[in-house]
Amino acid sequence: MDRHYIEFTTPETVNLICDQLPPPADDEVLISVHHAGINRADLLQRLGLYPPPADASPVPGLEVAGEVVAVGARCEHLTVGARVCALTHGGGYATLAMAREDHCLMLPDTLTTKEGAALPEALLTVWYNVVERGQLSAGETVLIHGGSSGIGSIGVQMAATMGATVLSTAGTQARCDAVSALGAHFVANHRDGQLIEQFTNAGYAGEIDVILDIAGGDLMQANFDLAAPDGRIVSIGVMRGMQSEINLATLFMKRLTLTGSTLRRLETASRGRCFDAIREQVWPRVLAGEIRPIIDSCYPLSEVLAAHEHMRVGTHFGKLVLECQTMG
Repeated sequence: MDRHYIEFTTPETVNLICDQLPPPADDEVLISVHHAGINRADLLQRLGLYPPPADASPVPGLEVAGEVVAVGARCEHLTVGARVCALTHGGGYATLAMAREDHCLMLPDTLTTKEGAALPEALLTVWYNVVERGQLSAGETVLIHGGSSGIGSIGVQMAATMGATVLSTAGTQARCDAVSALGAHFVANHRDGQLIEQFTNAGYAGEIDVILDIAGGDLMQANFDLAAPDGRIVSIGVMRGMQSEINLATLFMKRLTLTGSTLRRLETASRGRCFDAIREQVWPRVLAGEIRPIIDSCYPLSEVLAAHEHMRVGTHFGKLVLECQTMG
């Protein structure tokens, strides 16, 4: 089938290419992509700073939503015509994309494909890092940094539905208020400085069981100071720098666990296992409206550079998506 997809010939030059996609593999489905989610990994790939794995599509785009137009021989749950959102192994910035059947989630009539495209990467990121690696339990306190981001806005909602006390950070008072409306008990303004003091005054310093850190850099020591004894800190981003100066004595004295991950390198079987858990434990909350995607803006596929610039400057709240059946 004919596919149109985005190719970056240079970081600032984009072409719309047409080619033919083969039929899906036995365990895959072919999706007519109505919308694709934009992630910071896409920006880094475009800039040559985060190359895709060798077995991944070189076309950017890690999550899509649309209609299944072909299914592999071993697919058991999806049929042609099904509306789905899906995690892709690259290739999402296109009119057609492949995804494993077990990396797809059925979209209800209450969710548009624009909303659906905002969910797979965020749900998987939060589940794997906060629930599996961070071992968050009901009744614990969790800090989701960057609550106004696509991942953060889903993370705040998911943790709240799990019965956790949810804390977060954001960059303006208006954003702090909006993140609070998603279910956060307290949101610190990280641009005001004195992050430790803000959490101390709110009564949470040294009481946080799980921290999801998207920033790295100088924030890491603050995470150590804010964590409770036996706290778990999960690092998934380096927006504030790849180098951190930390006091290891804090790690020792509090018996902290520091871990991290990147989903692009997560084994296929592990992704499938996570999606099984999401399908059973989280997706019902999405269907019930307890977790909802927040869409800031939608761009035509041909305006991907403008969409990436929007993400780079960081003025969005929630998710940026591409409309992939509109060329411009």
